[in-house]
Amino acid sequence: MRVLFRPEARAEALDAKEWYETHVPGLGYEFARALDAAVQSASRMPLAFPSIDAECRRVLMRRFPFSVIYRAGSTSLLVVAVFHHRREPGTWLGRIGG
Repeated sequence: MRVLFRPEARAEALDAKEWYETHVPGLGYEFARALDAAVQSASRMPLAFPSIDAECRRVLMRRFPFSVIYRAGSTSLLVVAVFHHRREPGTWLGRIGG
């Protein structure tokens, strides 16, 4: 399954990776690995994760307080947000249409 990231989701992932790497060398790499594992799980089993909206589902990242929010199509997976759990819920909702 093809995986696509909305620009906002890619920026969130890169910002988080950079933040972790700045605070603990090597932790940014671990964040990237956890993100990759979450996205791969979602792409292998897109309907296995809980629905949080009519169109979106969420997979929790291991070890980090983030969720990967995605929309699954028949041939692709669109990552809508890489969402920190302390952010205001629903701020990513405006991204669903694209």
